[in-house]
Amino acid sequence: MIADLAAILCDEVWLLAQEGASYIQLDAPSYTVHLMDPRGRQELVDAGLDPDEVLDDTIAGDNQLIAAIHRRPEVIAGIHLCRGNNRSAWAAEGSYEPIAEKLFCTLQADNILLEFDSERAGGFDPLRFVPKGKNVVLGLITSKEPQVESEDLLRRRVDEAAKYVSMENLAISTQCGFASTAPGNLISWDDQRRKLELVARMARKIWG
Repeated sequence: MIADLAAILCDEVWLLAQEGASYIQLDAPSYTVHLMDPRGRQELVDAGLDPDEVLDDTIAGDNQLIAAIHRRPEVIAGIHLCRGNNRSAWAAEGSYEPIAEKLFCTLQADNILLEFDSERAGGFDPLRFVPKGKNVVLGLITSKEPQVESEDLLRRRVDEAAKYVSMENLAISTQCGFASTAPGNLISWDDQRRKLELVARMARKIWG
C-alpha cells in the first residue's frame, strides 16, 4: 500500500516541481504516531507487525517521493514529523530515539522539521544521528497555545541543539501549522501573528 500511494504522490510532487515550486514539504505523522510513540509501536506489535520493518517501508515510500522532487535538483525537499495538531491537541509523545538513527541516516530529505515545543518531545540527544550537512528545523515555538515563548529560553535551546548539529544547519520555526484542520487551533489571529513575528525575530538574532 505504501508503494502504491507513493507512486500516486510522485506524480503530484513532480508536477509541482515542473510548475516552478522551489520547496516541497511532506507531512509525516506516521513516524511519530505509529513508530515513535510507545503506544503506537505497541499497537503495531499487537497487530502482528514489526515496527522496524514498517519504519523501513515508510522511509522507502518517502524516499520515492523525495527522489521525484529531486529530479529537479534545485527544488528543496522537506519533511515534517508531526505529533498531531487538531484543535490544539496532540497525538504522539516521546523521544525520537526509537527511530532517529535509521530515519535521519537514510531519509533523503534536505530539511527535517521536528517538534520540540514541550517536554513530551524529549531532549535533543537523538540529533546526534543527523548526518553532516542535513538541515534540522527546530519546532520550538508552539502553535497550540497563545503564550509567547521567552527569547532567552529559545536561544538556550537552539544552543543546546547546536551541540549535535552545526548551527549553520539549524533553523527555528513553530512546531506545526496553526490549522491542521479547518477549525484551526485554539489560538487567535493576533496570537498567530505574534508567534510568527517571534520566529522571524529569533532567526535574525541567531543567524543574522
